[in-house]
Amino acid sequence: MKLSPGKQRGLEAISDENHIIFATAMDQRGSLGKMIQSLNDTITYEDGLSKFKVGVSEVLGNQSSSLLLDPEYGWDAAGKLNKEIGLIMAYEKTGYDATEQGRLPNLVDDYAVQDLVKAGASAVKLLVYYDHKEDEKYNKIKNALIKRVGDECRQNDLLFILEPVSYSADGLSAKGADFAKTKPEIIEFFMEEFSKEEYGVDLLKVEVPVSIFHIEGYDQYDNYEPVYSQEEAARYYRRCSQKSGVPFIYLSGGVTNKQFVDTLHFAKNAESQFSGVLCGRATWKDGVKEFAQEGKDAYYQWLETKGTDNLNKVKAAVEETAVPWSEFDN
Repeated sequence: MKLSPGKQRGLEAISDENHIIFATAMDQRGSLGKMIQSLNDTITYEDGLSKFKVGVSEVLGNQSSSLLLDPEYGWDAAGKLNKEIGLIMAYEKTGYDATEQGRLPNLVDDYAVQDLVKAGASAVKLLVYYDHKEDEKYNKIKNALIKRVGDECRQNDLLFILEPVSYSADGLSAKGADFAKTKPEIIEFFMEEFSKEEYGVDLLKVEVPVSIFHIEGYDQYDNYEPVYSQEEAARYYRRCSQKSGVPFIYLSGGVTNKQFVDTLHFAKNAESQFSGVLCGRATWKDGVKEFAQEGKDAYYQWLETKGTDNLNKVKAAVEETAVPWSEFDN
């Protein structure tokens, strides 16, 4: 794997000394803001988001190899990071209406890649919802946007992380068994398609092909609905890994902390060659209630105890399971 000097620096900046990426995701906006206000309607949307992000940055971000923030509400939080922690900036606007046909992405209004570079970003992340079997007119728009961002990152010599997120254009529930039967094919498509040089992607941030609660033998979870045997699921993990032409990391996708830890060990046993994680809600979600209802001191106490415990559980799992990106050879 050969990268330009700036992209190489970016990849090293968001990784630990062993070339493993242990990043915390704190770019959530719409859903998080609404959650905070539903628990305390005296907190404004903007103030709630900014202050919640500051806490995560100060406590959890500084225990990670890097932190993912957004340029809309994340600058105060970015200012709390220690200098050795890599900064990843989201480039997409928040919220694509699930009922809107095509779920077309849009970029943040006030920043270009060059602005994010000047502000200290080590990498840019772009999220795009994608169903490879949807009407071609929508996917052509999405492909063109990815290429434009790829070109912008090349021009500014900045690491480009693409986060293609699966969904069903036919309206299947994202966590339902019917969609689970189609998801491995979608993730396999992501790995192969977006590794192509024309997109300019340096690192993929992807979902696992089979959620842990859809694998036989994990009936300890409340949302358990087996769809695949362990052998079948492992085969999909392995195949998707083999299809990627660039290093990739896993996102937590809204599962619980325990589910994500179990997922990483399953991926390791399936011989998936992932190079780390970008984990958000599985670490800090339970702290939202403390923040909204108990105040700053209680929130920071939660971050320093339960939040840090969540973080360390994922970190230990990553250290045991991930493969350094410097060893990537697909």
